[in-house]
Amino acid sequence: MQFIVTVSSTRRAARMLWLLMLVSLSVCICVCRAASPQEDSAMENIVTEKKAEESHRQDSADLLIFILLLTLTILTIWLFKHRRFRFLHETGLAMIYGLLVGVVLRYGIHVPRDVSNITLSCHVNASPATILVNVSGKFYEYTLKGEISANEVNDVQDNEMLRKVTFDPEVFFNILLPPIIFHAGYSLKRRHFFRNMGSILAYAFLGTVISCFVIGLLMYGCVTLMTQVGQLRGDFFFTDCLFFGAIVSATDPVTVLAIFNELQVDADLYALLFGESVLNDAVAVVLSSSIVAYQPEGDNSHTFEVMAMLKSFGIFLGVFSGSFALGVATGVVTALVTKFTKLRDFQLLETALFFLMSWSTFLLAEACGFTGVVAVLFCGITQAHYTYNNLSPESQDRTKQLFELLDFLAENFIFSYMGLTLFTFQNHIFNPMFIIGAFLAVFLGRAANIYPLSFLLNLGRRNKIRSNFQHMMMFAGLRGAMTFALSIRDTATYARQMMFSTTLLVVFFTVWICGGGTTQMLSCQHIRVGVDPDQDNSMSISDGSERRSTKQESAWLFRIWYNFDHNYLKPILTHSGPPLTATLPPCCGPLARLLTSRQAYENECQLKDDASDLILTDGDINLTYGDITVSTDATGAHTSRGSVFAGITSGDELTSGDHELVMRGTRLVLPMDDSEPPFTDPHPRLRM
Repeated sequence: MQFIVTVSSTRRAARMLWLLMLVSLSVCICVCRAASPQEDSAMENIVTEKKAEESHRQDSADLLIFILLLTLTILTIWLFKHRRFRFLHETGLAMIYGLLVGVVLRYGIHVPRDVSNITLSCHVNASPATILVNVSGKFYEYTLKGEISANEVNDVQDNEMLRKVTFDPEVFFNILLPPIIFHAGYSLKRRHFFRNMGSILAYAFLGTVISCFVIGLLMYGCVTLMTQVGQLRGDFFFTDCLFFGAIVSATDPVTVLAIFNELQVDADLYALLFGESVLNDAVAVVLSSSIVAYQPEGDNSHTFEVMAMLKSFGIFLGVFSGSFALGVATGVVTALVTKFTKLRDFQLLETALFFLMSWSTFLLAEACGFTGVVAVLFCGITQAHYTYNNLSPESQDRTKQLFELLDFLAENFIFSYMGLTLFTFQNHIFNPMFIIGAFLAVFLGRAANIYPLSFLLNLGRRNKIRSNFQHMMMFAGLRGAMTFALSIRDTATYARQMMFSTTLLVVFFTVWICGGGTTQMLSCQHIRVGVDPDQDNSMSISDGSERRSTKQESAWLFRIWYNFDHNYLKPILTHSGPPLTATLPPCCGPLARLLTSRQAYENECQLKDDASDLILTDGDINLTYGDITVSTDATGAHTSRGSVFAGITSGDELTSGDHELVMRGTRLVLPMDDSEPPFTDPHPRLRM
């Protein structure tokens, strides 16, 4: 009986043991199943982090390539300047180095693309900017980078680095272009610019429009011929031809102007070329935007319609005037802030505010639907005319050097990228007929701009634009950063890709050939060099009383503006100019006294007004400054009366050659006849 009890207890123990084992196994299975997703997630995070790290390293390597390109360019520039080589400018060097690096990246380095699966069964009507992909219940977001050709779909060994070094076109417009355009306006030599203002405006506005339509019509004829002979594989409309004419009408003679500045070429020729290149960049940008905005009613959007053309013209005027007003307004606001605050006591903050206000002008204009190029250009001119006089001496030097440095780096970066893009851009379309037609059209468009307008301008100019100047301006019609930036901004269609490829070749040719031949062209045209731009007309003195005899042009419209600016705007916006009590009407007496007292306090630390000698006025004029009256006539002689000058005779302190007086912290330029540009007084100025 006891044996039976023992066996029963043994069986029960075995059953309990098996039950415990089954429960333990079940728990283990559940735990493993629960841990498996966590392990998969951890492995996925590790893979993602590795990919992010590899992408970061690749981006750093790409930026390092451009930094090394700029470094090599700078060292070569030093060598060229040391050896006095002028046949190639630094922009041409940057393009050559970019070409060499592009060849290496294109044919020497191959980085496999990470493509594990390609699905070609997804059909959509358009190209979405963002795609959400459902992969096994997880959603991933993909951003559109651009179209690739059909033969690249199966080429999984394609060079991924070529895509990495291709920058977003917005980088050029928002980062690289603003300092270039602002520096052009900020460093403008206003005396020579305004002396030739009428001619510069004619070349920049009317000449750019003429060049655009001449190139557009010639290219439309070329495209029509290409269609007849079967050389065109896609759509190319007349509006595309006009757009091409607009973007290649933007001249950038940076190479020529650098050589002009080094050789000290005639100041008027320099002013004509520089002023035209500065303004026609802005005109080309607005003109290309207006052409894109041309949209007739109906199904066919490429037919001619008068109302659509008038609408585009209205858009051109609206965008240009709005951008101009925005740029000037930003400059005026900055001038008021720097004048009526103690910001100049903190030079670092003053320079930082000046920099940010100037750069934000570009972004503000683009955000408002205007053109940032126009806005930042006129912001630079306004800042140089008003705000510069309110800055402390340290900030004046800092701002000049800062924007000069940014302009140099951005300019060379763009030209390096041009050379790189010739081999790294993956959608080039090189058509020989289109390229030859483009070169002929660019040449004829430049000729239609320079020669007819010069003939018409010479009818009203006293200082004629000589024929050798016209030939030099024709030769100096280089294309550069603005043309490249406008062409690369949109390369989505067949026509835009062909235009971009052709534009690159036009830029290369003009920079290398025309820019490199500047010195030879100056010698061939017998244009004088070694001319001091501030004393470009020699002074003929026989018995001490004769004056300069060479007639200088002075724009009559600017005379009117100068008087208003000198009497009202400068006293309000800067620490220079006459006191407002002498210029404002009597009804504004309290406001004038308030502002004048503020100005007198600030004038204890006088700032030199570099733009005070912009204009040569005609006729008699009396300037009354409080109890001082200074009178001049057309001969340049001047007299003064008042208690301040009691006891002062016409000695060394105030001679017939003195045309600049400084009174109460104000630099006053006495008007002279049109035959005498202002010149530096060898005697000390009289300070009150």
